[in-house]
Amino acid sequence: MREPIFRGAATALVTPFTPSGEVNVEKLGELLDHQIAEGIDAVVILGTTGESSTTPTDEHIDIVAKAVEFVGGRIPIIAGTGSNSTAEAIHLSQKAEEVGADALLSVTPYYNKTSQKGLVAHFSAIAKKTTLPIILYNVPGRTGMNITPEACAEMSRIENIVGVKECNTDQMGMIRALCEPDFTLYTGEDGLVIPMLGWGGVGVISVWSNICPKDVHTLVTSWLEGDYDKAREIQIKGLPLIKALFSEVNPIPVKEALNILGWEVGEPRLPLIRAEEGTRDMLATALKEYGVQPRR
Repeated sequence: MREPIFRGAATALVTPFTPSGEVNVEKLGELLDHQIAEGIDAVVILGTTGESSTTPTDEHIDIVAKAVEFVGGRIPIIAGTGSNSTAEAIHLSQKAEEVGADALLSVTPYYNKTSQKGLVAHFSAIAKKTTLPIILYNVPGRTGMNITPEACAEMSRIENIVGVKECNTDQMGMIRALCEPDFTLYTGEDGLVIPMLGWGGVGVISVWSNICPKDVHTLVTSWLEGDYDKAREIQIKGLPLIKALFSEVNPIPVKEALNILGWEVGEPRLPLIRAEEGTRDMLATALKEYGVQPRR
């Protein structure tokens, strides 16, 4: 019986940059320490929110290695190692395993895309080349590629493909119905955590928890422990802030929000740019209304 890599909330962590655009290693450590102190259950390094698409391979592995070193086994480190090149995804996965990552997050091939049979072949090839547990990442809005529940079910029978981060919320029920009982369902939609939990999911891989790690952790654990009213209260309270955090392409707003709060994580790398003035105003209002305190 496979156990979930985590139950609760995993933060899809931003990658902090210096004003010159280099990785701010010291700030990365501060962010990780803060997440752990606030009770987060796991961290994803270099997912979409971590700007993996503009991170060269050597730098990518170095960031994962630094995160592993900073965390020191306190919580699981899940490394984003997906690519639209199967060979590159295998290479990144093997290197992440070498530097001590606990698990992998692997996104569907984007731009070139493939068939459902091609998806099974792609992820099967990766799984054969690493011993780490793999979470599939299905985000059709960004990749133009959907994993069908039937294909997901086939891959759920591969021992080290252990779960899915599902952003196509319409198919969560069928995934739960068709996949192996010990295949873990996570959501990537911060505004829809409770519906996913209702389908038998056990956690969220979250952008929102960059800002409110304790609350997102508490939302999920409250539901799993049967305190549905508390979970619902947190979810509803968070909706205006979540809306602001996705008012532009992720991770533009969340990096802006962290900067408003005094974290100084820098701007996104091109082709992403700093948030528009209207977005900054919306974020400042949402943070204030939610009650998030600036960093001291």
